[in-house]
Amino acid sequence: MTDVTSPRNARRAKAHGTHRAHHWRRDVVELAALFTAVAVADAVANLIGHGPDGPFLLVTSAVVLVATAAFHTWWARRHSHAPPPPPSPGGAAGAVTDRAAAPGPRTEPRETALWRMRTTVRDTPGSLAALCGALAALDVDILTLQTHPLGDSTVDEFLLRAPASLEAHRLTREVAAAGGTGTWTERADAHDLVDTPTRVLGLATRTALDAAELPLALRQLLGRCTIRSRPAFTVTGRPTGDMPPVEGVLEETVMHLRDPGGGAITVERPYLPFTPTEFARARALVELDARLGPRIPRGQDVLTLPEGPEITVRRAGQDDVPAALAMHERCSDRTLSLRYHGPVGDADRYLNHLLSPRHGRTLAVETASGRLVALGHLLWDGDETEVALLVEDDWQRRGVGSELLRRLVGMAGEAGCDSVYAVTQASNTGMVAAMRGLGLPLDYQIEEGTLVVTARLDAAPAPQRPAPFEQAER
Repeated sequence: MTDVTSPRNARRAKAHGTHRAHHWRRDVVELAALFTAVAVADAVANLIGHGPDGPFLLVTSAVVLVATAAFHTWWARRHSHAPPPPPSPGGAAGAVTDRAAAPGPRTEPRETALWRMRTTVRDTPGSLAALCGALAALDVDILTLQTHPLGDSTVDEFLLRAPASLEAHRLTREVAAAGGTGTWTERADAHDLVDTPTRVLGLATRTALDAAELPLALRQLLGRCTIRSRPAFTVTGRPTGDMPPVEGVLEETVMHLRDPGGGAITVERPYLPFTPTEFARARALVELDARLGPRIPRGQDVLTLPEGPEITVRRAGQDDVPAALAMHERCSDRTLSLRYHGPVGDADRYLNHLLSPRHGRTLAVETASGRLVALGHLLWDGDETEVALLVEDDWQRRGVGSELLRRLVGMAGEAGCDSVYAVTQASNTGMVAAMRGLGLPLDYQIEEGTLVVTARLDAAPAPQRPAPFEQAER
């Protein structure tokens, strides 16, 4: 006789420790034992039943068997509901039971802080494990990890959640003991919790929508750094110097990139060298900007001045240079002197620079007939941001400059700038009044008649004043 066992039954029997290998010889033995038991029972029954006390012995045996079965059933039920015996001291089960039963103190939420850390380790098996073990010993949680290969070594960049009491020098010391060199740490915030691919895709999207976003995207991609744009020619038409190659140049803490709009972009981060991975990411953003070409968002707002006429506020670009030149011709010498701090020469080249999206963002104000009457510039100046206004004489003191300034400061805040500054003359009361109208903390510096007013955007603004004009329904 052959017995077939399914794989599922075989796994079940193995899991319960009752795996049986059926064979025909076992079946023959069991059948022989059954016949033997029947023969023995028949012989005993004939022997007792034909004796003088046979019936009495059979009844007594039946009663004893029933009593024994009842006692066994009672005993089994009683002990099946009894509590488990106490575990042996020091046993594993006893340790688990003690931990589960012991109430212990409640674990309160601990105060933590976010850190960004970068360190260099040898590219050998176990080096990263040793580093992670050192962090675990400090009760530090690793939230994200990026690796930057450097031949025989690797730069590991971490985002850490550490106890608030952990100090930077202790973190650096323990990392150095685990094999990390050139360790750099910096406090992080909630914005750093976004993973790198998501952040890079967001920066690429912003760059694709607006050419003015490239410097800001590079700054957010590479952390705290200084970005400067150098045009290919000066305002007099002379070359500004050698341009970097298309593929760019990496020099430890400095990147030189070819500006797709002409000229060069220099990125400097003295406190931390750039890695080849970061250089490749920066080049990818620049290449994306070059492939998309010049582009400016075409959104516009139609506003109504208190006196009644409507104006349109929109982004401006280098296509607006002819209209801007015509506005310059209508402005008085005093207005141009207050804006440019002296006589304006080669205005067309100067406006090409100002209206280039690579150097910042420009807002233009047009009348209902389409005539350009005001320009507002938000200029990237390394680590700082400058605002500048030019309003045609006939449209001054109508709230146009204040509206432009408010929008430019809003753009600077969205770009993550901590402050904006305006350079003007002490006699330019209109610009000073517009800066004061922002309701932000201001710092004043005067040098030889030049006034620099700085508004700090990281401070809580004062209650907003009513807008100088309302937006009209279109």
